[in-house]
Amino acid sequence: MAMVWLEQFLVKYPELAVFLSISIGYMIGGVKVKGFSLGPVTGSLFAGILIGQFAHVPIAGMAKSFLFLLFLFGIGYSVGPQFLQALKRDGLKPVLLAVVVCVTGLLTAIVIARALGLDPGFAAGLVSGALTESPAMGTATEAINALPLMEDERARLVAHVAVADAVCYVFGAVGVIMFCSVVGPKLLGIDLAAEALKLEEELGIKRTAAGVTSAWHRFELRSYRIAEGSPVAGLSIAAAEAKLPEHRLFIQRVRRGERIIEATPDLVLSPGDVVAVSGRRETLVEILGQRAAEVEDRELLDIPVSVADVLVTNKEIDGRSIGDAAKEDWTRSLYLRAITRGSQELPLAPGISVQRGDILRLVGPEAVVSRAAKKVGVIIAPTTATDFFVLGLAIFLGGLVGVFVTIPVGDMRISLSTSVGTLLAGLVVGHLRTRFPLFGRIPDGAVSLMTALGLAAFVAMTGLHAGPIFFTAIAEAGVGLLFGGMVVTMMPLIVGLYVGRYLLGMNPILLLGGLAGAQTMTAGMAAVQERSGSPVAVLGYTPAVPIGHILLTTWGTVIVGIIAG
Repeated sequence: MAMVWLEQFLVKYPELAVFLSISIGYMIGGVKVKGFSLGPVTGSLFAGILIGQFAHVPIAGMAKSFLFLLFLFGIGYSVGPQFLQALKRDGLKPVLLAVVVCVTGLLTAIVIARALGLDPGFAAGLVSGALTESPAMGTATEAINALPLMEDERARLVAHVAVADAVCYVFGAVGVIMFCSVVGPKLLGIDLAAEALKLEEELGIKRTAAGVTSAWHRFELRSYRIAEGSPVAGLSIAAAEAKLPEHRLFIQRVRRGERIIEATPDLVLSPGDVVAVSGRRETLVEILGQRAAEVEDRELLDIPVSVADVLVTNKEIDGRSIGDAAKEDWTRSLYLRAITRGSQELPLAPGISVQRGDILRLVGPEAVVSRAAKKVGVIIAPTTATDFFVLGLAIFLGGLVGVFVTIPVGDMRISLSTSVGTLLAGLVVGHLRTRFPLFGRIPDGAVSLMTALGLAAFVAMTGLHAGPIFFTAIAEAGVGLLFGGMVVTMMPLIVGLYVGRYLLGMNPILLLGGLAGAQTMTAGMAAVQERSGSPVAVLGYTPAVPIGHILLTTWGTVIVGIIAG
């Protein structure tokens, strides 16, 4: 009786069925088995399918499209600042790798779909599930709805997309994780930990002992008294700081008797002076702590310190290494706490290059940070306001372009679609932020909500729609769909591995990170980081992942057009 009531309730209030699917989906997606989890998006798909087994929940097509377009714009907006930079310099190899992997994945899916006689819906789900790119379900759905078919047939094909995605996704995710962290290294004959250590040494990354805070993450200001006979007594501040240039210790203020003097490069230090020194915590403890007496001087240390996130927009900074920039006069007393590229935090080392669109977290005296921000780009001030004028107009114009732009594929002309047009619009707006930082501002929290809720709700509704015919459709597709999905997952990884290593000559750690990025599988990169004991795989992942998002999302439209043609 209770189940009958619940069914009638969910059918009457379909919007509540969607929220229930999202809730259950996040619960399912959060369950880990030996470190692997489905994730909230696939969890929401399975939750929708589960609820759809006993409740035929009506789904509004406009609601699905609205949420999916928000998601696509958010994704484009997020990767936009790094997209063009990914096409330059040392990011070119991961970009080419991503193109090879994505194109191989599409061609393999077409061959498998033809061999198994799959309809456009099953073929599209094969792509989205096996290549772990759930947004391809949305572009495929739009392409199917544009086919000249009866409404019932289009609805059946759309349901098949969700069914095939659900069948193929689990191996798709596990396959990428295992290949990047276990199979790939064995095929290359490498030791992940040793290769990561070698790359770290090339980049200048220094590992610290357990329990010691990283030099790039914690900085302090301490006061020390200059003793008679000290090596710095009688030296100017500039000369004293130059004695240990690699440690970047800076004198901020000097107490001489009762007076506090602001530090200038030509000020000469005298025995008895108390100096306020800024630097890395472990350096102050292990080096100065052994050579000078630390004193407590609250007044001397009362210096305004600023922490600011700065968006890199200056072309003079673009491409420079951290180590090179640290030698400039304007970086005196300035410390870099973190560098974020896309949504990933990069390891900090002198050999890491800064790119336009990166976000640098700078720490130092307020005046120093303010001066440095003008050299680097602009400070990203926290905002809670979303520029809805730009957001709405960009999605409209992107969708407009998507409708009217067509791509010739053989004898057919495939529309770019409103979905891909919106993704590209987000990409353009995101890129323009690096040129005009006040243009189209959207808070990080709002972007996160657009991408997380937009996609989870879309796939939940897709699952609800597919639920009533799920098992019938699986019986129709047969076990061949599962094994076909395995081939589609593995083939681009194998091709990409050998092309990346022997044709592009990529470093193996960056190659494995790039493979995970090409299939937009963050968990694959995390597995490489875990087994190598190093974060450096992210340097291959970040240039590849925006290319993977764009191409794999577009493949949903392409494969429907090819299989239906």
